[in-house]
Amino acid sequence: MAMLALMPIFALITIVVLVIPYWMIWKKAGFSPWLSLLVVIPLVNLVMLYVLAFSEWKVAPATPAVYPRV
Repeated sequence: MAMLALMPIFALITIVVLVIPYWMIWKKAGFSPWLSLLVVIPLVNLVMLYVLAFSEWKVAPATPAVYPRV
């Protein structure tokens, strides 16, 4: 019975551990970070992972480093 009382705490910790990295990834990709909350819904998390992987990221490309010619 004591374990039953701890289950919501473990579930909340698991959700936080999953959402925080996805929050940062969505934000760095130029999307709304609120999309990271969808990671807690089964099967939707897989769809969102594929959306993130195969979509055009809305961030500016890095400028190439300028090296002096030798």
